[in-house]
Amino acid sequence: MSGDFDFLAGRWDVANRRLTRRHVGSDDWDEFPATMVAHRFFAGAGSFDEMTCPTRGFSGATVRIFDPVSAQWSIYWMHSQRGRLELPPVVGKFTDQVGTFYADDSDEGRPIRCRFVWSGITATSCRWEQAFSIDDGTTWETNWIMDFTRAD
Repeated sequence: MSGDFDFLAGRWDVANRRLTRRHVGSDDWDEFPATMVAHRFFAGAGSFDEMTCPTRGFSGATVRIFDPVSAQWSIYWMHSQRGRLELPPVVGKFTDQVGTFYADDSDEGRPIRCRFVWSGITATSCRWEQAFSIDDGTTWETNWIMDFTRAD
């Protein structure tokens, strides 16, 4: 529903863990810090954030918009080194305080199913996970985890 991402507004410290290699059964994680500032707009029907990763030399931004007809969110990502809005968006909703969002996409030239999950949401912390499936959702490989701690 509109307002689902209101919890994210504010300043955050972010602990990132990202797989160094995907689709090969790796358990080698690259860990790096980030900071993020998030805002709400359209009375909670929209959310925008910018994440800065100083040790990796890039920033990312996310735009989330709620569709009141479908009652679903569309989430779009932008990467400072690519300079474009990444498509397709992941689309989904929150159920029992867990947000789950999906898209059909490609990774390293192969078709994938992409999943974002927002969970563990409190006033001072939350978690985001990205997973890819190469078998249409039968199995999933989590490849990026962000643990957020409120900074303000």
